[in-house]
Amino acid sequence: MSAADTSQPLLEVKNLTVTFPTSRGPVNVVKGISFQLGREKLGIVGESGSGKSMTGRAILKLIRSPGKIAADTMNFDGIDLLKTSERQMRALRGSRISMVMQDPKFSLNPVMTIGDQIAEALQTHEKISRKELNSRVIAMLEAVRINNPAHVAKLYPHEVSGGMGQRVMIAMMLIPKPDLLIADEPTSALDVSVQAQVLDIMDALVSGNGMGLLLISHDLNLVARYCDRIIVMNSGEIVEECLAKDLHQAKHPYTQGLLAAMPKIDEDRDELPVLDRSLWSAGART
Repeated sequence: MSAADTSQPLLEVKNLTVTFPTSRGPVNVVKGISFQLGREKLGIVGESGSGKSMTGRAILKLIRSPGKIAADTMNFDGIDLLKTSERQMRALRGSRISMVMQDPKFSLNPVMTIGDQIAEALQTHEKISRKELNSRVIAMLEAVRINNPAHVAKLYPHEVSGGMGQRVMIAMMLIPKPDLLIADEPTSALDVSVQAQVLDIMDALVSGNGMGLLLISHDLNLVARYCDRIIVMNSGEIVEECLAKDLHQAKHPYTQGLLAAMPKIDEDRDELPVLDRSLWSAGART
């Protein structure tokens, strides 16, 4: 997999902070992070609570009150997201920036057929005939490798498996042909046996359409396989950035600790090492 040209960033974020009030005062869950994304695949990895999902939601301005977003810059393809109204953001969401959530059971409408939900994702942003709409829905289901798409389009979410439900979610997010896809732990709710299938489908569609991908995950090997570059987050901060191919030569103690704690198929250690957080308590970004 070759990295795309990033000389013209699709997304530019500088000094992004996400803050929530607490009884002990405001808490920054994202602490002034900066990065750029071209038409490439960028992975964000870290433990639960590291701020990676909040980063993805902040880009789409899905952090609701009393949470607050602040940044010096948050530009998408020349659009200043910090100055866009909620109405303008609704027009961008789906049509230009889409987001695949973790679990289709909580993202799909249980009282709408799969075909109607995919069609709605397209109709929201385009005015097309019913015949063309139906044709696009079937073609999109075929693109995510669903057999007998005409039949599946008539089913309800509870009538399909988790893996198929996640393929349906990918179809919904990609049918408007967005420029950027944010995938937040897209396979965490799936069996290991179907995770690779779903990611291969998403990878092929993103590459084929020349999109940018922001893949959020706690699985370092998964991100290294599917992404061009990787950002490692800890406690709301970026501690390391590297090319995906160089992940296993990471220099920051936190990244090294995460890698060391991963079990191996040919594991011969009596116990997995525990992260020694004192090593990076005052650590600098690499």
